[in-house]
Amino acid sequence: MLRATGPGAVVSSTYLNAWRVAAIILVGLNLRPVLASVPPLLDLLQAATRMTDSAAGLLTALPVFVMGLGALGVAPLRSWIGEQSGIAVGVALVMAATACRLWASDANLMLATGVIAGLGIAVTQALLPYYIRARFPTSASAIMGLYSTAIMGGAAVASVAAPVLAERAGWPWALAAWALPAAAALLCWLLVNRRAATHPAHTSVTAGLARTPRSRRWLLAVFFGLGTGAYTLVLAWLPPYYTALGWTPVAAGQLLGAVTVAEIVAGLAVSLAIGRLSDRRVALFVAIGLLTLGLLGLIMAPAQLAWPAAVLSGLGIGALFPLSLIVTMDHAATPSEAGRLASFVQGVGYLIAALFPFVAGLIRQHLAGLRPAWMLMAGICLVLFAIALRLRTPQVPIKP
Repeated sequence: MLRATGPGAVVSSTYLNAWRVAAIILVGLNLRPVLASVPPLLDLLQAATRMTDSAAGLLTALPVFVMGLGALGVAPLRSWIGEQSGIAVGVALVMAATACRLWASDANLMLATGVIAGLGIAVTQALLPYYIRARFPTSASAIMGLYSTAIMGGAAVASVAAPVLAERAGWPWALAAWALPAAAALLCWLLVNRRAATHPAHTSVTAGLARTPRSRRWLLAVFFGLGTGAYTLVLAWLPPYYTALGWTPVAAGQLLGAVTVAEIVAGLAVSLAIGRLSDRRVALFVAIGLLTLGLLGLIMAPAQLAWPAAVLSGLGIGALFPLSLIVTMDHAATPSEAGRLASFVQGVGYLIAALFPFVAGLIRQHLAGLRPAWMLMAGICLVLFAIALRLRTPQVPIKP
């Protein structure tokens, strides 16, 4: 069979890859609004559904827990329908769950939509590393950084816009409206990968997790889980923390928006600088340090230092999330190995991260405040420092 060569083929490949990157970014943008639109409206939701603080914590914790379970069990789905179709299924589940929130009038229905959305997010996040590593073998770290930044960008938009939408159309519409951009992302993904059908990716499926020692796999998973726990904690409970201090839902949503804008800035910085950092630990130390400073601001002077603390926390979280994924992918030599390792690390990591908003809800319910939760997270940052010391970048050759 003849294969096109020459300048025309190069232009076609470049054009296709540009659309692939656009589709990846669109998918990333739609993986967090279903979670980030809830916290600024939590007081309204609790009043409408008579939800306790511990149950409110489950609104974030349960989807994240399902994300972990789904990531651990995604391998059979990939073997059955492949990563392109699997990602489409994942985005479709997120879209459907988000749309159903228009009719979720009680706590149980809200939690059910969270479970469905968590499953969709899990499938998508577990399969995208396969897709990225197979199609962008020499720039996988940069594409992962852009994808991670897009995830945080979607959270930023949702956290700021949801309270405004709630004021104008009510909280059910403020939660369900995010199904529309998810539908656009799904359509773009299907069109791009239909166009890509004549450009098959040659992905090795023989490599497993054997290259990475068991102890290192668990270390990566715990690191990802604790770092992502900071994200889920801030996402779920920063707005309620400030509404309890007298802030309006719109103002609290804007504060969470500031966190996520800072996350975007940090994520873009990681994408631009990661190629020049042979030892990722330097960036990890900076990220953990910024997060720690932000948490100290929330603990010591939440009213006076609200905005600086939010920005510092966002910068730390925003750098830590893509760095955790990039460090994980540094340990893989093939697309198949990258996907399997990412599935394990994200699966275990999200199971760990799911505990954080739930425990914070219990703390708020029984201790009448969230300051102990921020103190606990600041202590966990010391554990992150200790783990980061051990995460020297391995010399792993990239194979097709």
